[in-house]
Amino acid sequence: MSNKYAKFGLVMVVILVSLGYLAYTGVRDTKSYYVTIKELKSMDDSVYSKRLRVAGNVVPGSIKRQGSHVEFQLAEEGRTLPVVYTGTEVPPDTFKDDSQALAEGTFGRDGVFHAKGLQAKCASKYAPQQPGSAPATPAPPTQQSSLTSSAVAQ
Repeated sequence: MSNKYAKFGLVMVVILVSLGYLAYTGVRDTKSYYVTIKELKSMDDSVYSKRLRVAGNVVPGSIKRQGSHVEFQLAEEGRTLPVVYTGTEVPPDTFKDDSQALAEGTFGRDGVFHAKGLQAKCASKYAPQQPGSAPATPAPPTQQSSLTSSAVAQ
């Protein structure tokens, strides 16, 4: 009887160790550090083995596209960083000159940031309205269902 419990205990230990290893490697492989361009260029050799995220504004005229392969430069506080994006998805429509972009990937010894993920947003869409510009058109009012309007009438 004790031999049966020993085998069961050994199987449970193997399963728990395997699950722990899978959880550890999954977290390790998906975490990424956010750094500025200034911090990136001042880091030691450990920078080449880490997954990183770098944000900045796309330098006007620096975008060169070939399908989902894109080369461009990010600028932040007077510093620039060349970026090569080779992700599986085409960059978003908001990715254009002077847009804010966030690249996720690794920094190569060649001084180029190799991005596997790319996000962009159009800052002008969220900026406050400039004096003298036309206001945004409001959304049309939604229709109430007949059940709601009859319940209000009662």
